[in-house]
Amino acid sequence: MAEISKTAYVFPGQGSQSVGMGLDLYRRYSLAREVFDEADATLGFPLSRLCFEGPEEELTRTDNVQPAILVTSIACLRAAQQASNKDLPSPSFVAGHSLGEYTALVAANALNLGDAVRLVRERGRLMYKAGQKNAGGMLAIIGLDIDTAEDICLHSESTISNINCPGQIVISGAADALAKASKLARMKGARRLIPLKVSGAFHSPLMKPIIAEFGEVISNFTFHPPAIPLIANVTAQPLTNVDAIKEELLKQLRHCIQWQPSIEYMTHNGITSFYEIGPGRVLSGLIKRVDPRVQTFNISGIEDVTQLENSATSN
Repeated sequence: MAEISKTAYVFPGQGSQSVGMGLDLYRRYSLAREVFDEADATLGFPLSRLCFEGPEEELTRTDNVQPAILVTSIACLRAAQQASNKDLPSPSFVAGHSLGEYTALVAANALNLGDAVRLVRERGRLMYKAGQKNAGGMLAIIGLDIDTAEDICLHSESTISNINCPGQIVISGAADALAKASKLARMKGARRLIPLKVSGAFHSPLMKPIIAEFGEVISNFTFHPPAIPLIANVTAQPLTNVDAIKEELLKQLRHCIQWQPSIEYMTHNGITSFYEIGPGRVLSGLIKRVDPRVQTFNISGIEDVTQLENSATSN
């Protein structure tokens, strides 16, 4: 009987981008090059150039940055698979933080790359549209527990939008609600407050105006049951069928991202190693805060992939 893998792959969300991401992988690994080339052909404009050269202001636009991060993350995965001669540990679970959930769908063969690129491009466009209609933002609160954050939201008309790890919670809401929440959080002893650079109050009821339209968008795409169990952001439970995936992607827009419970589900089910695949290293830090006992590995660029390649060669 084959040994069950104790590995999970996790994929980052918006905010992990940087100008230049993926360029070295594109130059060196044919499988990474194919990913960027397919995305460019699918969208009809050079998304790859935006990743490699910027400008940053254009890259960080919501409808650009979402496909850019997804494509770079899949390029990292394909490059790692190519460099390691397929020796990269296969995952028992995959998961992604917000936008990263779409990358996880591609990794689990539940959605093909071209469709995922088009879908997240449209998702980004609609999220920006919702932010224009219902102006708002997001605020990371460091150093408070969930009960205290819920009390703050109750008294400020804001909403918990991300439960990332112990002591790190993100809330969403209108500007005046976040201002009131900030004041309450300071009074209750928050160590730090970090306004996020986003174009709206994501994962909150302020996204409601785009739900129906995004539901119509999703209905035009073909999904498949995940070949690898995918832990859902909203429920922190595995997605097992196509209907559950579609429901998750709609709910995810306006409901809280349960990242800490998602990691806890995976560790309780035997995962001891997490590979964060894509630009940045934010998720590894969060995972270590959730469970310091686990190992985390990063595949975010050429140095990480080269290390895998050297390891595969020496073996």
